[in-house]
Amino acid sequence: MTLSLARRAEQFPDRTAVVDISEQRLYAPAETIHEDRVSYDELSTIATRTAERLAALDVGPGDTVCLVTRNRVAALALVFACRRLGATFAPISHLLTPASVERPFDVLDPDLVVSEAAQRDLVRSIPFDRTVTLAELADADRAAVDFDERHAAAGDNPLLALHGDTGRPIAGYSAAAVERNCSTAVAAWGLAANDIVPLTTPLSAADALVRVALSVLYAGGTLLLDRAFDPGDTLAAIESESATFLPGRATTLRDLAAESGFDAAVDSLERAVCAAPVSEDVIAAYRDRAVPVARVYGRLECPTALSQGFETGTNGADTDETAVGRPVPDCRVRLVDDDGTVLDGQATGRLQLSGPMVADGYVNAAGTEEENWYEPAELHSEDHDEADDRGEFADGWFDAGDRVRRDADGRYYLQ
Repeated sequence: MTLSLARRAEQFPDRTAVVDISEQRLYAPAETIHEDRVSYDELSTIATRTAERLAALDVGPGDTVCLVTRNRVAALALVFACRRLGATFAPISHLLTPASVERPFDVLDPDLVVSEAAQRDLVRSIPFDRTVTLAELADADRAAVDFDERHAAAGDNPLLALHGDTGRPIAGYSAAAVERNCSTAVAAWGLAANDIVPLTTPLSAADALVRVALSVLYAGGTLLLDRAFDPGDTLAAIESESATFLPGRATTLRDLAAESGFDAAVDSLERAVCAAPVSEDVIAAYRDRAVPVARVYGRLECPTALSQGFETGTNGADTDETAVGRPVPDCRVRLVDDDGTVLDGQATGRLQLSGPMVADGYVNAAGTEEENWYEPAELHSEDHDEADDRGEFADGWFDAGDRVRRDADGRYYLQ
């Protein structure tokens, strides 16, 4: 199985890929949308037309397309459009400030910036003048494209360039790394075609785009998409759409549990995952309603590295709020001391990650060796800023810098 959206559209064209639960209608060409539901065939059609419009704007292999928007179907279409063109998709968080939004652009130097009209004030702060709105992109001419040829010409260009909470660092993910993250979600949490999953985090974040959205589409499931998280709206969508799987952060799960309609809304939920640390009282609110919650650990550079299993009761479940379980499939984990010596058995040390699901490296600053601007597994430290909170890629491992404890049974705990 691959990340190909076109292949899924061929296999199950009428299956619902996305339900837009926003108060306003989703953004997409009118002729491809049936009310607020988008089938796999419709999403693939939108992606194809988006790619043709990007090609008409001279976007091709090796180019970078930035998107400044809230959660929209158009964002998902742009991911697959860039993949078909051999370009890099770089979502920019709309939560950045006019001052901090410059940080990712200083590194990326994109060939095109796409934005929604609601972000016009933020876009004015971007030090770049080749921009189009989503509406303008929808009205752009379409060019005939040989997608196989464009895709093959991508070379080592990353599919995704994802930035940290402050705008940096920026991690590059090849299509293969993205696909491996998606298959890991299937293996670790049983994500399947019959799952209906609300998205509670901005698509510009790695834990939203890679861990959740693309993984759901990879599995052939249905994604519930809202412009921005609202606990009342999300609960209403969970209930009306009979959602089965809830991923989120601690504040998200807490806010949902505090809503008056929580008890009735979560009847359909079968399991949930939550980024650690998360307190036991939040976990208990779901466990009491027979919804097991697995605590997970991930980073910008590896969206999911460690995960607990699903437990419905306290027997056999680790209730320590710092617990993050064991390494997920395909992710190698080790602990090292301050001197870099690998620690065996029960130990506390610095966490290092390796494997095909880890990002290929950090994106170089624009203007540095342009022909080799993306160098997997190499850290360029001359522009390092401690406030960036980035780790280090070295010798095939990503050093996260986080201190973690491993117990005698091989389970991990954040320190």
